[in-house]
Amino acid sequence: MGFALVAVPALVLVLGPAEGVVLANIAAGAISLAGLVGGWRRVRLSAMVPLVVASACTVPAGAWMAAHLSEPALLMVMGGLVSAAVLLVLQGAQVPALRGVQGALAAGAVGGFMNSSAGVGGPPVSLYAVNAGWTVRDFVPNAQFYGIVVNVFSVAANGANGFPHFRTPVWLLIIAAMAAGAAIGHALAQHVPERRARLLVLGLALAGGLTTLAKGVHGL
Repeated sequence: MGFALVAVPALVLVLGPAEGVVLANIAAGAISLAGLVGGWRRVRLSAMVPLVVASACTVPAGAWMAAHLSEPALLMVMGGLVSAAVLLVLQGAQVPALRGVQGALAAGAVGGFMNSSAGVGGPPVSLYAVNAGWTVRDFVPNAQFYGIVVNVFSVAANGANGFPHFRTPVWLLIIAAMAAGAAIGHALAQHVPERRARLLVLGLALAGGLTTLAKGVHGL
């Protein structure tokens, strides 16, 4: 989730909304898959079904909106969604409606729409987990499972809008950069307090979201 929040605004500013979101979906899905290798046994399939089904229903709507909005308007939507998501995660909002099956359906639906339209589908699932009383140990593998599925849906829905057609050396560079970032993050995790790291990630994400929002407003 941190990857998407930080990377999406930067990728969108560099590549444009369509290609930036699709590349973020591909990368986030790959990161979730790699992270789930060691924790797949802790996935709660019964809890994941309503989240995944609801996201499958709303991913096409997000992709449709991304394909039909003008670039400035889409930048504003993306920047606004990222910024709002960061603020909600920072507050750890307690929402009684985000509990039980009803909460899972709501979180999955909003997450699917946000993921395909703006590349950030994790925060609604995070809020659902907070309100459902999940521990971090429970949340991580289930969020990774959700990330794999919703990003596959999003790439399939958004592929026609702007699939990034990079040459092989560029793809290899992207993979190497992700691997290097994961290795550096793993090393720093042992020395940087969790709260400080969390605030840094969310601060970068908020800055990126506000920058994207400002670029959209400027382009109107």
